[in-house]
Amino acid sequence: MNVRRVRAVPLTLAAMLTPTLAFAHTGVGDTHGVVHGFMHPVTGLDHILAMVTVGILAWQLGGRALWALPTAFVAAMMVGGALGVAGVDVPFVELGIALSVVVLGAAVALGVGAPLAFAIGLVGFFAIFHGHAHGTEMLDDAGVLAYGIGFMLGTALLHLAGIGLGFLIGRFAESQGQSCVRGAGGLICVAGLLIATGIL
Repeated sequence: MNVRRVRAVPLTLAAMLTPTLAFAHTGVGDTHGVVHGFMHPVTGLDHILAMVTVGILAWQLGGRALWALPTAFVAAMMVGGALGVAGVDVPFVELGIALSVVVLGAAVALGVGAPLAFAIGLVGFFAIFHGHAHGTEMLDDAGVLAYGIGFMLGTALLHLAGIGLGFLIGRFAESQGQSCVRGAGGLICVAGLLIATGIL
């Protein structure tokens, strides 16, 4: 990874965290086009934390997980989005999204060395809830495809930011890298609990 790109990761992450601390799936506003789809996952704290944490977890596990976890999330999110567009009910969507932040944050905090297949299944399971939330807000018209492409791009960017963040912490904190990553996971887990209880 080129040093200039590595240095840009914190700025990108900060820019993404700036817009709002509210949920991204309130059902308000225009959901047409690539730009609106792109902004959907990057303007809600719950989505940002979950997707960045997938990237951090992928970095933490290393190897094939670097591409397999983000890919699994995006693929399962597409399935969840299709269910939402089709009007298929998925129970406890908001709770599932909040719990994704809690569980993924805890996995990072505990440094869980889970088998890749298990990690993929866990990430994919939670992605269904995120995708459903996006899908229910897509309007059934020509803007659906563009909106879907936009939210997948936004999600992929958040995963890359998470991988970059994990790399930066590990690289520049040297021997304390894993401790820093685990501390970040703990904070994410706490944020997820606050989101689940409606405090945040």
